[in-house]
Amino acid sequence: MDFGSILNLGQTALELGLISALTVLALFLSYSMLNVCDLSTDGCFTLGATVGAVVAISGHPYLSIAAAMAAGLLSGFITAILQTKMGIDSLLAGIIVNTALYSINIAVMGNSSLLNMNKTETVFTKMAGALKGTPFAGQFKLLVALIAVVLVIVFLSVFLKTKLGLAIRATGNNPDMVRSSSINPAFTTVIGLCIANAFTGLSGCLLAQSQKSVNIDIGTGMVTIALASLLIGGAFVSKGKIPMKAIGVVIGAIVFRLVYAIALRFHLPASMLKLVSSVIVIIAISGPYLKSRYPMLKRRLDHRFGKEAE
Repeated sequence: MDFGSILNLGQTALELGLISALTVLALFLSYSMLNVCDLSTDGCFTLGATVGAVVAISGHPYLSIAAAMAAGLLSGFITAILQTKMGIDSLLAGIIVNTALYSINIAVMGNSSLLNMNKTETVFTKMAGALKGTPFAGQFKLLVALIAVVLVIVFLSVFLKTKLGLAIRATGNNPDMVRSSSINPAFTTVIGLCIANAFTGLSGCLLAQSQKSVNIDIGTGMVTIALASLLIGGAFVSKGKIPMKAIGVVIGAIVFRLVYAIALRFHLPASMLKLVSSVIVIIAISGPYLKSRYPMLKRRLDHRFGKEAE
């Protein structure tokens, strides 16, 4: 592999990492802050991609961003209502919404499983036109993704310090205490999931416009990727204020995509890529536990082999 190929590999991983980082930031809000594991992420990601693609194809590239986020917000609202008002377990609610969204996404795509956007004006083509003739002309995808990630990090940093944001964080830590403080945990859960899924919809929209196509399986496995990236990011930045933690999860998303890109360079069959994702998740989840157990395991091995030596 020559130097040019390495640079291209790194840039692709960085672009995809930043786009998927928006979904990771969504789980940072719902999973880390609100303590809700939202399994509707795959379907919501695809919903954002399909809605954004349809609106962009109709000639409204900027409106497609708002439409995708609004669709994600609505998905989050339904998931939250199932949990808070209908007594359905959070995991089951996510599965139900994710299943329903498959049919909805097919309907949004006009009963097709694929949309082609090769001749469609998108936010990326707009940025490419704006940067034409400048030294950054080849970095238009990276700049769009970077701007989106920075805006989301700034929003989370400010929002989570507000009264409502602090109530959402408190709901994740101790809902009983929140309830005793005259704050409705159902309301904070709804707001948190709506915002988180809006970010997921934005992530799906940007990925679809970046690769200029949408298929019905574009969001498959996103919850796995996002959770792995979240845990990897936690290994880099486990302490600190909200902005630092958010930057940490973005780094986790980039690292995950870099490992994924390297796996592709080894010409692994497409059918094996899900296995690669699963292995990365296992390492990310079990790594801290195995690290904490290592001293005890080392003592046991030293004790056993020490006796055998005697």
